[in-house]
This record gives sequence, structure tokens and C-alpha cells, in this order.
Amino acid sequence: MTPSALLDLDRRHVWHPYAPMPGLDEPLLVESAAGVRLTLAQPVRGHRELIDGMSSWWAAIHGYRHPVLDRAAADQLGRMSHVMFGGLTHEPGVRLAKRLVDMTPEGLEHVFLADSGSVSVEVAVKMCLQYWRSRGRHRKTRLLTWRGGYHGDTWHPMSVCDPEGGMHHLWSGTLPGQVFAPAPPSGFDAEPDAAYVSELRGLVRRHAEELAAVIVEPVVQGAGGMRFHSPAYLRVLREACDEHDVLLVLDEIATGFGRTGTLFAAGHADVTPDVLCVGKALTGGYLTMAATLCSTRVAEGISRGELPVLAHGPTFMANPLAAAVADASIGLLLEQDWAGEVRRLERGLSEGLEPARTVPGVRDVRVLGAIGVVQLDRPVDLVAASQAAIREGVWLRPFRDTVYTMPPYVTPDEDVARVSAAVCAAVAASVG
Repeated sequence: MTPSALLDLDRRHVWHPYAPMPGLDEPLLVESAAGVRLTLAQPVRGHRELIDGMSSWWAAIHGYRHPVLDRAAADQLGRMSHVMFGGLTHEPGVRLAKRLVDMTPEGLEHVFLADSGSVSVEVAVKMCLQYWRSRGRHRKTRLLTWRGGYHGDTWHPMSVCDPEGGMHHLWSGTLPGQVFAPAPPSGFDAEPDAAYVSELRGLVRRHAEELAAVIVEPVVQGAGGMRFHSPAYLRVLREACDEHDVLLVLDEIATGFGRTGTLFAAGHADVTPDVLCVGKALTGGYLTMAATLCSTRVAEGISRGELPVLAHGPTFMANPLAAAVADASIGLLLEQDWAGEVRRLERGLSEGLEPARTVPGVRDVRVLGAIGVVQLDRPVDLVAASQAAIREGVWLRPFRDTVYTMPPYVTPDEDVARVSAAVCAAVAASVG
């Protein structure tokens, strides 16, 4: 099919995420991808290739067509692409579960392999609610989180996304009513705010009898605004949850597997949650898969209840093909100096984004690990910003008031510089 024919069919039939139907803006047609580059079916703004500054929504940490991951997928296809996980098991699923237990914070011993990040949060919430029901604590049905968060687009995850500034405010009044704390004060290196700490502790204490769990994104609030906060607040939450008999869930779907400079963002605070959600980079961006890990306390609590099983079972749970690639992706990550590579990206982004600080209309420039963010004092002009980045030969997807990048870890220094230049160009186009 010609590119024009494909785009015509796309316009008529394909509903893209966070877009109207039919779409208002024509998407770029990607023909192939390799390394850190997307090859387009036809040139756009003079470029047939674009450096991917987004890691395909933060997942493709090794880039595209990596030989190790390609080989893992091909080898598994030669055995089986899928088999149901109810009553059956298989080596890729078992190996991946053990790998995740070994690399995540100590105390998380049990792994539920899910379809996507949002589903892993649904499973985490179900674990917490079912745990307390099994304990006879039927009033403990609510969740506490802080504003500015994002946990997915399915039902319970939407209920703990930002209720006003987030994209899910449309469902206010129909979603379960949760308890919201103010967003944590900004600044990864900032000293913890005593008044905020007191407020957090007070909220957990006052609502303890009805709280099943506290759920937050550790250190980085992603789609809620790319906000960074002190790891100290995670320690506060852990202590408050322990004191008042509330479970702690950490959503590391975006931050896991090295993105913030530690293997998991919880490592910045040396905190172990009761339940942990991972996804996105789990398979290196090859296939959809996520996981929910929990402590023995949670697993045994559910297993001793009136319904002694976790009442969840996705058709494609523990898909062998995805599990094999995930295991290979994690192995690839751990066998190299991933921390050194992330530090290299952090240095390159810090240097490359520094000029944006002097641009009128820029509120903040911040970098943590392999995350670079320029925040404006107004909403980004999405069309102007995206086109400016494309002119620089880079694919970015700004949102709200931020132009940001999360490049693959394998992005070479010269491409990091180009990505940074593209972010600056997108900022200039948006405020100019």
C-alpha cells in the first residue's frame, strides 16, 4: 500500500490515543526502526529518519532491533508464542518472575504477570482490597495518593490520577472516591518540607480505618507533569503506613529499570513497598507486558480469606513470547554498565538543556537520570513544538506545559546533543 493510501485508511478507521475520531492531525507513518532512529515512509520537514527522544513512551530503553532481543523473540517463536497460564506454566514466565524477585527491593517475593501497566495497577488495587477483606477489615476500601499523579487509563487507576488537573476529571462523580494529598513539593534534592510531612502523616492517620493502601509514583510523577520530588517523602509514607496498618503501593511503571539513576526509584529512599507495579521498559519496548509484585504478607493474607485466590486472570497473562523477551531485556540491562550509561545521558541532557533556562516563558529546567524536562509558564503549542523538533531530526511528544525527553539508554552523545537541541527548538517555537 502507498503511504497516502495507508494514511487515508488510518484517518478513516484508526482511533489513536488521546485523539479525536477522525483525527485532526496526520500522524507520521513509521516504516521501520533500528538503533535510536525511526525511519519514516516519506520525508517530513526534510528528514526521512528521526532520532527517537521518547523511547516509544519510555519503553525502548535498548533502542530498536537489538540483536539480543530479536534473537530472544525468534528463539521463543520456535517453541511457542502463547499458552494459557491457568493450570499450566512455562520456563519464560518462571525465569522472569525469579529475575524480578531478585532485582526488586527485598521482601517482594510473589509476581503476577499482567498485560499492561494500567492492568498491573488494577491488580495491585485488587490485591490490597482483597487482602483487607480477607482479614475481615471490610471498611478499608479507599486509597490515598497525592495530586499530580498518573496511574493508567482503566477504572481504578483513573480514580487515583489527579482529579482536577488530570485527563480523567471527566469521570468525577462516577469513579471511586479516593483521598488526595497535595502534590509533593518539587525538587529531587530539596530538603523535605516539615509542614508537608506533617500533613501527609495526618492524612494517613485520620483515614487509616478506611484506607486499604497508599499508592504513589516514587520520585517522578510522570504523565502528571514530569515533576520530581524528594525521596524523603517515600520514607515518610512507609513509616506512616507501618504505624497505621495501611499497605504501600509504588507505581514504578515509568521509573523502573534504571530510568532515574537507580534500578528502581524506591532505591533512592531505600524503601520496600508492600506492592510494586512495573511495566513499560520491562520488555525493552518489544511487547506488552507488566507485573505486580507483592510481599508474602499480602499473598498469604489473600490466600487465607473467604476467596483464597486472587480474582484476576488475563487471557494473555505471562505470555511466553513477551516473558522471554522481558527476561532477555533485563539480562541485557544488568550485564552492562546501565548506571554509567544513565549518568552519561544525565550529563548530556543537563548540558544540552541549560540554554533553555534563559528563554522567556521557561519556568524550570530539570534533569534526573535519563529524563530531561523543560517546563513552561503556559501550555505548550503542541503543533509548533513538534514541528520544530522534527526540523531538528528528532521525535518528541510534548504535553501540557512541558517539553521533555526520555531517550533510549543507548543514545550516543552526539544524538543526545541533537535531542537536547530539539527540545530547545521546541521550547522556542512554543513561547515565540
